[in-house]
Amino acid sequence: MIWLSNKIEFPPNENTTKDGVIALGGDLSTERLLHAYHRGIFPWYSDGEPIVWHSPLERMVLFPDELRISKSLRQVLKKGEFIITENKAFEEVIFHCKNIERKDEFGTWITDEMEQAYINLHKIGVAKSIEVWQVTERSRSAAQRPTELVGGLYGLEIGNIFCGESMFSKVSNASKVAFIHLVRNNNYKLIDCQVYNDHLASLGAREISRNDFLEFLS
Repeated sequence: MIWLSNKIEFPPNENTTKDGVIALGGDLSTERLLHAYHRGIFPWYSDGEPIVWHSPLERMVLFPDELRISKSLRQVLKKGEFIITENKAFEEVIFHCKNIERKDEFGTWITDEMEQAYINLHKIGVAKSIEVWQVTERSRSAAQRPTELVGGLYGLEIGNIFCGESMFSKVSNASKVAFIHLVRNNNYKLIDCQVYNDHLASLGAREISRNDFLEFLS
């Protein structure tokens, strides 16, 4: 396993373990993160561990024209229970992604260092958030914007590819609504979902080979 030095470089993508780990260590500087994402590499590790850099053999992606919306989810969208914004509350979105309780056993992987690193990327216009706000009867009657953030996602724009990082939902379907908005309202060629999960598979995401993904990146 290769440990990174202060020099901003990574081994060739094919030099990974069977689990897709390409290197350890280094830092989360803006320069290194951009260098990594442009090469299909992303950090994923737990607090107290060295930074672990991944380039999976199989990449979970969504092609926008393959977006799948169930009948029940279409009804949710028609009801107008949510207001959706972009880049209005990036720091709140990543805070909730970091701290919300999840059903899986892994817990959060967003360390304090990683949280700040992506905030820095947002400040230079590379990282982006989608926010989902609850529409309440009070906010309707007062003709005001809702104040409760109930879902959202964030990630990086690398050319015409959106590299999704994390999403959260405090009420049912809120993260799915954010994802659908992202796909429908932006001109992305591909949504990078990184690794397989059932939640995104239900929306039409599927795995492609690392080589195919890297071709899209290039």
